Amino acid sequence: MSIPLSIADKLEAEAIHTNEQLLAFNVRSKDVNWHEYVTPKKPRSSPVYLQRQFNLISNYREPIGNHNRRKVLLCHDMMGNYLEDRHYHSSKKYDDYRFYHWSAVDYFCYFSHKYITIPPCGWINAAHKHGVSVLGTFITEGSDGAKRLHDILASTEMIDNIVDAMVKLCKHYHFEGWLINVECKVESDSMENLYYFLNRLREAVEQHVEAGVVFWYDSVIETGQLSWQNELNAKNVRFFRSTHATLINYSWDDKSLEQTRSLCEQERAHSQSVFFGIDVFGRNQIAKFQSKRTLARIAKNRFSVGIFAPAWTYETLQQFGYNIKQETGDDAVNETFLLRNEKFWWLLWDHLATHPYNTLAFYTDFCMGSGKRTYVSGLPKAAVEDGSEAAAGESEGFFNLSRQSLQPSVPLHDLATRHYDDAFNGGSCLRISQCDSSFRLFATDFKLPGGGLVFAYAYKLSPQDGEFDCILRFCTSNNARDCYLFLGDYYDTVSLQRGRCYVSPFKPKYNELLSGPLECPQIPKDMAFPDFQANGWRVRYYVVEFDGGIQVKDIGVLYRKTPEARDTAYLGAVYLNEFNVNHHDFPVDSNIALIQVYGGDLLN
Repeated sequence: MSIPLSIADKLEAEAIHTNEQLLAFNVRSKDVNWHEYVTPKKPRSSPVYLQRQFNLISNYREPIGNHNRRKVLLCHDMMGNYLEDRHYHSSKKYDDYRFYHWSAVDYFCYFSHKYITIPPCGWINAAHKHGVSVLGTFITEGSDGAKRLHDILASTEMIDNIVDAMVKLCKHYHFEGWLINVECKVESDSMENLYYFLNRLREAVEQHVEAGVVFWYDSVIETGQLSWQNELNAKNVRFFRSTHATLINYSWDDKSLEQTRSLCEQERAHSQSVFFGIDVFGRNQIAKFQSKRTLARIAKNRFSVGIFAPAWTYETLQQFGYNIKQETGDDAVNETFLLRNEKFWWLLWDHLATHPYNTLAFYTDFCMGSGKRTYVSGLPKAAVEDGSEAAAGESEGFFNLSRQSLQPSVPLHDLATRHYDDAFNGGSCLRISQCDSSFRLFATDFKLPGGGLVFAYAYKLSPQDGEFDCILRFCTSNNARDCYLFLGDYYDTVSLQRGRCYVSPFKPKYNELLSGPLECPQIPKDMAFPDFQANGWRVRYYVVEFDGGIQVKDIGVLYRKTPEARDTAYLGAVYLNEFNVNHHDFPVDSNIALIQVYGGDLLN
């Protein structure tokens, strides 16, 4: 998005430091319409537990209800925050910390030790694209924090004004709510007003903020003393009642889990509203790469989890001699961080729920919101603008989370890596590591009642290195057995028994017929013209018609490597949309796949 320089500096995220600043709405961007720069929060499907999260050819989904629902709060606290990520415009530090495993997260909190922490636009956009709610932080600590809180609690009128100001911030910047962290002593005669503040704030965000939510952090108790309980009990239950959820401090033990479960039963409250904290740095718990052991104890008791400081995978690179503060980024930092980060989340995934994608048209170019350069249609942006390959090296690196695309539904540890030396669009692509065995990229919940779809993907693969398929796992609308579409190059559509069908690309000479209402600007239609190739990238299109409605449940890949291969396959973009073949007059030889799933071919 092109932004006038006159307002660019006003788009920088900032904290609020005083009550006076909060009440006066004294922020640089107060006159900016943030609606123009913030992505609305996307709808999500109900989550599922992936019992075999990476195995595509499996019936793996465990339905979720109140009896087994567990949520995830991700609390991002890195070196005080408000680093390069505070800018709306891109920085050049492409190796900076990125979060991208959004499919497992329900709430994202941007945390700092400043009074009012307003989340930067890039984080809001990346979260919202994946349907994740975003929280700011209200914190009072130390003598200055105690004085600010004392002034707020002096009267209900002051509380009402503060609450109205906090709601105004949510609506102006388009984030969903607050984590309330009172880490200072509260005078006993002010406690009723503290409860009033929480109740008033909860009611206000429910009324005025879509999907509004308020979290309470386990800190002070009913007497006003700062005394972390590390559980839910009689001393802090009123805070639990006054808000939507409670984040439990990190020093809990198994008795804390038992006590909290007992109180939830007594309160007739869902245990999913209690988020037991894990500080990834390891404060008072087994954490770091062993965090799975701690998460398993939380999951066994059906509580939700608050994962604090997930940027441990990035920050601690300094301990191993990496310089994470280079202004333009560093390849070694980037590659090592991504490997550590994939491993960390891969280890946790058995205990996390996954939200399938459910909105069409579906498109991703796998950009993580950063890159050593920007690519457009397979070529460096500078080369595209200059009209020659000579300008390819002039493109600059960038870090801009607003540019993050939809990300894979599961970690790809040992399956694929993020490749920053090439891309189809954006700043990176997937380099496939796993060969000769399919794996899942996206869990989906795409309902196609008309029974038609168009699918496309951009890939790079030299003929001597093997063959490549994307795979769609689908079922009929009556939820019969699963079937699979193997979308590769088979010269003709081949239907086989046992639920598998092998489909060849739509004939390139007819690709222009897919334009019009179906046009996808991210994958330009002219890239599929005969013999067109951009820097080795190719685009395959597929048009498939079924004899009834279907539901697409997964998108996966299969790379079949040859013995003499010198490289591997690269995936640069994926596109899926519904499609009504009957509205188009396609030639007989166009390679439309007509598949009978109700008539019997695949279900026999």
